[in-house]
Amino acid sequence: MAAYTVKQIDLTNRRQVSEFLRLPGRVYRGSPYWVAPLRGEARRMLDPRRNPYFKHSQAAFFLAYDQAGQVVARLACLDHRLYNEHNHDKTVFFHLFEALDLPGVSLPLFEAAGEWARARGLERLLGPKGFSMLDGMGLLSEGFDYLPGMGMPYNPAYYIRLVEEAGFQVKEEIVTGYMNKGAFEDPKVALIAARVQERKGLTITHFHNRRELRQLVTQIPGLYNEAIQGTTGNYPLTPEDAKQMAGQLLWFADPSLIKLVMKGSRPVGFQIAYPNISSAMKRIQGRLFPFGWLTLLHALRTTRNAEVNGMGMIEEFRGSGGTAILMHESRKAVEKRYTYCELEQIGTTNEKMLRELSNFGVIFHKRYRLYERSIV
Repeated sequence: MAAYTVKQIDLTNRRQVSEFLRLPGRVYRGSPYWVAPLRGEARRMLDPRRNPYFKHSQAAFFLAYDQAGQVVARLACLDHRLYNEHNHDKTVFFHLFEALDLPGVSLPLFEAAGEWARARGLERLLGPKGFSMLDGMGLLSEGFDYLPGMGMPYNPAYYIRLVEEAGFQVKEEIVTGYMNKGAFEDPKVALIAARVQERKGLTITHFHNRRELRQLVTQIPGLYNEAIQGTTGNYPLTPEDAKQMAGQLLWFADPSLIKLVMKGSRPVGFQIAYPNISSAMKRIQGRLFPFGWLTLLHALRTTRNAEVNGMGMIEEFRGSGGTAILMHESRKAVEKRYTYCELEQIGTTNEKMLRELSNFGVIFHKRYRLYERSIV
């Protein structure tokens, strides 16, 4: 087995940061499905001054080199304080894993991650799982012949082998589904939604422009944090996290796709959705300048694909038909312009929601695996 050297990179060292960021370009060279992130956004993630994650938590980034001194794998480890506090846990996330298909390449990388985590009093590795709620999680295990949604994972099939060779076991499976336009027209969804709204006294807040969406920024942390009460595997949003998330959404949002469910003046549910411009993102290959931004603006105006990347109800309204309300509102917004809608990353343990979504015409076509490993 080849020998590899693993180093923790210095985030102030521009050469090491560049090596970390360049590796995916080698892994996915020629792939018809991988979508490169915007280069500025990828660099911002590794900048403690610009990534709000570093205001409350810490991270380490590792590179594996072969005997010729070439980078062959990378890994980020996240000591996410808010997650551990919310879940009474001692977990470190692994994130941004990329590697060439080489024998044994993942083993020393994850051993280095384990040493870093143990030194911090942590007891298990979990992932792939990222900095914020907008980061997709898990390794893709089915659905390799589809473009990923915005910010969603894509990886070669051999990553499953590399991670399992490093001693990881599947903790949870996650699925993504889609609806074609015909599914939006199911009248039973509208009927159920109307009954639930009347019985529970719920209304929907609609947004018409980005100025109105900016007003939503102040409500996101409180609503999301209330919605995750009594749940596990989540963590609360800070105002800084919410501001960054809102900034990302405002850049490419279609206001008609974002909804709040209200009980009087109190937000009790939400849906975050936006146009899917993955095809345009692939064409610009991470380059926003000089002309990439024009390609993306054109795609935002012309795409017929949408995606839902977050929906939830606070605990007292779960299981009372809230999913039907959000699905009906999605249908009304989507059918005006879009012909295809993808619903991102729903845990397979959420059997009730999956059953409801299947009844509403959702077809699940992608599957991901979230892995864990003890390090004590």
